[in-house]
Amino acid sequence: MAQKACIKRLQKEYRALCKEPVSHVVARPSPNDILEWHYVLKGSDGTPFAGGYYYGKIKFPPEYPYKPPGITMTTPSGRFITQKKICLSMSDFHPESWNPMWSVSSILTGLLSFMMDTSPTTGSVNTTVAEKQQLAKSSLAFNCKTPAFRKLFPEYVEKYKQQELAEQTRQTSPKSPQESNTKAESEKTVVNPTKEDSEGGLKEKRKKKKQGLPAWIIVLLVSVFGAVMALPLLQL
Repeated sequence: MAQKACIKRLQKEYRALCKEPVSHVVARPSPNDILEWHYVLKGSDGTPFAGGYYYGKIKFPPEYPYKPPGITMTTPSGRFITQKKICLSMSDFHPESWNPMWSVSSILTGLLSFMMDTSPTTGSVNTTVAEKQQLAKSSLAFNCKTPAFRKLFPEYVEKYKQQELAEQTRQTSPKSPQESNTKAESEKTVVNPTKEDSEGGLKEKRKKKKQGLPAWIIVLLVSVFGAVMALPLLQL
């Protein structure tokens, strides 16, 4: 059971987060257990995690803030193993380095910063940039399958629905008249030759017909004709 000081501290931190939200960080306690917090980290622009939404949990001990919490990530990120405790200086992996002045926002800001790093740690995984980008793209769809996420973060569920609707509209919307006309003109140009091209082709054929025999053929014919005419003289 949480101590009175722990409950008071976590309530204070939640009010502070609501009043002054931290960039790229959203965190809310479970309605049934203030020691269990749920968070969403938004991937920073210019990183492989851009466009991603990473959902996870923080489990606080009853002695908080004098003891550190445990941190896990539920969303596949390509950086951390899902559902496995992450080793941070702010987590229960290192109680010796824990500072009671740290808060939920500072913990999650530190976690987001550590995601950008490539240093291996307990709970981390090694993947390519392309794999991280693909996971970021599918992160919101993955999160929306989790009941706790849908309950605590309805604004992200709505965001996902809007994205899906926009994608469906894009795929089913008819092409604009301008696009259709451009395509028709392109096909016409390729399939139907112009009048100038046709006339040019006829002129070229006529020119070839008017051309005489090559000179070497004429010389050959004269030589053969001369040889034939000379045969009677040789017989004499």
